[in-house]
Amino acid sequence: MTKQDVMMPDEMAITAATAAGKVANSSTQFSFPPPRGNSSTINIASYKRLLMSQLELNCGSGRINAWVDSMRSSSPTHIKSDSPFLSPVVASDAEEYENWMKQHPSALHMFDEITAASKGKQIVMFLDYDGTLSPIVDDPDRAFMSENMRAAVREVARSFPTAIVSGRCRDKVYSFVQLRELYYAGSHGMDIKGPAKQPKHTKAKAKALLFQPASEFLPMIDEVYEALVKKTESTPGAKVENNKFCVSVHFRRVDEKKWRTLAEQVKLVLKDYPRLRLTQGRKVLEIRPTIKWDKGKALEFLLESLGFADCNDVFPIYIGDDRTDEDAFKVLRDRGQGIGILVSKFPKETSASYSLREPAEVMNFLHCLVEWKRRSLKEHERV
Repeated sequence: MTKQDVMMPDEMAITAATAAGKVANSSTQFSFPPPRGNSSTINIASYKRLLMSQLELNCGSGRINAWVDSMRSSSPTHIKSDSPFLSPVVASDAEEYENWMKQHPSALHMFDEITAASKGKQIVMFLDYDGTLSPIVDDPDRAFMSENMRAAVREVARSFPTAIVSGRCRDKVYSFVQLRELYYAGSHGMDIKGPAKQPKHTKAKAKALLFQPASEFLPMIDEVYEALVKKTESTPGAKVENNKFCVSVHFRRVDEKKWRTLAEQVKLVLKDYPRLRLTQGRKVLEIRPTIKWDKGKALEFLLESLGFADCNDVFPIYIGDDRTDEDAFKVLRDRGQGIGILVSKFPKETSASYSLREPAEVMNFLHCLVEWKRRSLKEHERV
């Protein structure tokens, strides 16, 4: 397979030296959030990137090895100590996590700092779905959000413009969330639709919103989906999901010994589709069109649609748990506006400023935001 056939995740092509440098510099580029702790500490993600860069130098079987190791690294519970690149990290998990938390403190613990930075600005909420609003489950069709979480998201949407940005098919996400007042960006932002009723918080004039920048790829995506279903049916536990503008191959229920087989099956299908690329999520391989569009682009598009393009009085908050959410975190970093919050119980290299451990903490954070907004309005009325 040639390099242009399938585009590997950015982290696979980066050198170890660049990865370490990125860790060292990522917390010092912007005045808000301020730098935290000793940012020169090389974390688990740096060792993973070192491993990935070594594997990417190979071709043929080396590329498959890179895929498999990337699949393994997508779940911290599968980090092994049999690699010379990973063993120093495994031996110091607690210290590693403590150092990581200094750079990415809890958004709940730093809530006052976050709201102080948003003073006088319009908060706009962006939320991933799987692993953020719902727990990660073995069967992706059963990733249901709780009624309490739904109520929390509903209250947030009443207080701030709110969008769900997911790798899932937009219709699938809507079937899980069931809230009409939200913006939905499915297929990693390649399928965006606005709410039936224009939110009162927006600056833009009320108009129907439907944006699908990869429509020409729909027949190709359907072909790949059918081919992958047939090709992977011999791999127990593999599940292929058609997310309209992308295809997801879930391997959460696949025995780790079968991951290489699954990667080879995906490779065989994709070699005939050079206009598609492969990216990595949490226990999922995702096939997407090679257009320059991702969750970060979707965030910028939605801000513009809401009337907040080039505004200094907007404060976007993006909460997500996946590698694909990093595109949105990077956009916020580059804009020097708002914050990214990574949902994770494990240290990960990220462009997010803060962290939350799990969906339950996400719900608490959303409750805190709504309560803060209510108090702010009451105080304003008194004045």
